[in-house]
Formats: sequence, structure tokens, C-alpha cells
Amino acid sequence: MEKRRLGRNGHMSSVLIYGGAALSEVDQETADESIALALDAGINHFDVAASYGDAELRYGPWMKDIRDRIFLSTKTEERTRQGAEREIHSSLERLQVSNVDLLQLHAVNNISELDMATAPGGALEAAIEAKEQGLVKAVGITGHSHAAPAAHREALRRYPFETVLTPLNYLLYSNDDYRRDYEGLVEEVQSQDTGLMVIKAIARNLWREGEQRYATWYEPFEQQEHIDAAIDFVLSRPEIVGLCVAGDVRLLPKTIAAEKERRAGDPAEVLEGVEEYATTFAPAPGRVGPL
Repeated sequence: MEKRRLGRNGHMSSVLIYGGAALSEVDQETADESIALALDAGINHFDVAASYGDAELRYGPWMKDIRDRIFLSTKTEERTRQGAEREIHSSLERLQVSNVDLLQLHAVNNISELDMATAPGGALEAAIEAKEQGLVKAVGITGHSHAAPAAHREALRRYPFETVLTPLNYLLYSNDDYRRDYEGLVEEVQSQDTGLMVIKAIARNLWREGEQRYATWYEPFEQQEHIDAAIDFVLSRPEIVGLCVAGDVRLLPKTIAAEKERRAGDPAEVLEGVEEYATTFAPAPGRVGPL
């Protein structure tokens, strides 16, 4: 699998990043099969979060065998120093490790949430202290909204986060306002040599009520042709280190196939023709899901 440099962190990360959200509600046997598939495909970057149900617990039994050959990241959604400190220690215990390569301030979706996390007594203080103690090797930030790229650009002006995880897909980039904010983030990322990762690459729309077929909170692409084009669009951008795979173990084989069989054509030729292709961050008629 292709690998790209994770900014000034220096890690050569696989362009597919295993999204631990897929393990939130599965049993250990299912998790084991999915993790083994990822390793066999060449994925060396494994992401998770304290808020992903049992996912950290599912990673735990693997760590004694693979910890020295993977990049391991987790996240805290707490906004206070005390809350984040507590969650960091809990994550290390659940993961059965003494440290992680990256701790991310999770779901910092807008300036208001950034203000809370970076305020005196905020979660950033706990992350910095954990880095000083050797519990985490780097500190990053993530977000899930139309406002995330702008918030992440501002975050980099306040603190030199070593990684950013922000949403990007073909449809989002086609929106003039979103593209402007994203390109502004790219400019800041490149200035600081920050590792830029993305999420929602294969998001298609919000679920229609009663039709949720996957563990993902959004409706993903299912057809291989669409997944191929969506992955191609993201990985064609040189500023992007990699993308987190969608949060359902059943989508991993198709995503691995898409990375392996990179298309030579223009992704737009496929994605422009997709019916009901819409943003996942605002409700569409007849659909449900978080804003």
C-alpha cells in the first residue's frame, strides 16, 4: 500500500488509516478478522477514540504483537483539562499500551469548541502535559462539520498541532465556500508541515429514516465504482497524507480494493452522475442525522 509522510512527525503512514469506529459495537472475533485484513493489506496507521464504544478494548489484545510496527492514535472529546487527563489514562489502559503515537482533540467542529479546548484549564493543557510525560508522542485535532476546516486553520494559529483530521470528499470540495476554507487550511498546514488527514471520503448522504444498513452515521457509497472514484479523488491530492476508512468493517474490503486498483480516469465522470449525493452535515428532505 502507498505510504506518505505524516508531516513533520515523519511517520510514513499508509494512505488508508484504519478507522476504529468500525469496532464500536462488534465482538472480538469480528474485530480480529478486520484488523488482520487491514494488516495484510499494508495498513500501518490505526486510529480510534475514547468515545468509540468498545473499539479501544478490541485493539487491546493486538498491541503486544503489533504495537512496534503500527502508528497508533486515539482521541479525547473532553473539553476540560481534568476530563481529558482522565480519558487519556483510561484510553491507555483500555488499549493495553504505555503510550500512543498521537492524541487528537476530537470533534472540534467550530470556533466555540476550539475556544473551550484551548482555554486555560482546557483539554489542550492535558494533551501537552501528556506529551511532556511521554504518554503521547504528538498532539492533533479533528472535526466533523462544514466549519471544521476554518476552525482547524485557527487552531494551528493558536498551537502547532502536528496533525489535522478534517472532512473532505468530492462533493464538499465542489462547494465554493467549503473549498475556500479547505484551501486556507491547506496553506496553513503546508506552512507548518502539519500532517493532513481526511474523513468522510465515501460519505454519500444522511440516512433515510429506517434505512440504516451500516454502522456509519451517514449513508456511505456501496457500489465499488463509486468507492473507487471517491477514494481516487481524495488520494489524487498531494497535500493529503491519508484517509480514515469508514466506520463499518464491511466497507473495508471495498476500500482496500479501491486503493489497490487506482483508476486512471477522472473521478468527476463517475461522481457527478450519482443520485442523491449530498452533504452529510445538513439534513436533506426525509433524512435524519446530526448536523
